[in-house]
Amino acid sequence: MGTLAGRTALVTGGSRGIGRGIAERLGREGALVAVHYGSNREAAEQTVKVIRADGGRAFAIGAELGLPGDAQALWAAFDAALAEHGEGATGVDILVNNAGINAHGRIHEVTEADYDRVFAVNVKAPFFIIREGLDRLRDGGRIINISSGVTRIAFPSITAYAMTKGALDTLTLTLAQDLGARGITVNAVNPGIVATDINPWLADAEVRAQVSAYSVFGRVGEAADIADVVAFVASDDARWVTGQTLDATGGSMLGV
Repeated sequence: MGTLAGRTALVTGGSRGIGRGIAERLGREGALVAVHYGSNREAAEQTVKVIRADGGRAFAIGAELGLPGDAQALWAAFDAALAEHGEGATGVDILVNNAGINAHGRIHEVTEADYDRVFAVNVKAPFFIIREGLDRLRDGGRIINISSGVTRIAFPSITAYAMTKGALDTLTLTLAQDLGARGITVNAVNPGIVATDINPWLADAEVRAQVSAYSVFGRVGEAADIADVVAFVASDDARWVTGQTLDATGGSMLGV
């Protein structure tokens, strides 16, 4: 029996990259995992197949984030799929707000439309997903927000993106205070540079070597590095940890 047996998890953006790594890891720990996708159903179904092939339980749900009514649409899809695949399960124990988009550009290069879009997906969506999900989230549950090391390390080339992650860190802190009476922990996990298909530029050996040097370990992160931290935060072992931002950058830029 895994550490999360009998629990239900929802991972937004769970079809690719870090989200997929998290979904697969929670599945191996015994959780029933709802793998959310925005548009790539095929990728989500593939993640579900991997979890099931590994002995876990999972199902896919789709809802495009960053649009009016996105949180309601996501939870409606979750409720319907859980009724079909949940084997009598109701509600959710672990909510991982992982879905997000980037917004490249220094402040003078970011358009108002770019700004609105990145905040809609990265800040507004998780805020209302949590709000609409509070009645489904069981006491003693876990909310885990995937933030970023850019809240600690200055990267002017992604200023708007960094601002959204700073907002997530603040949301984490305030919700931990608000939901503590229900035994719900709220934490953020802040990755650094991670080798996933959404960072194809890491295929350039020279660039990869340069960014690998950011970490004290001399490499870029892997999805499993982040997923393992999330699995800990989701477990009973982390019951006394809340309102925290867990740096999962591999010690990036510590000497700067």
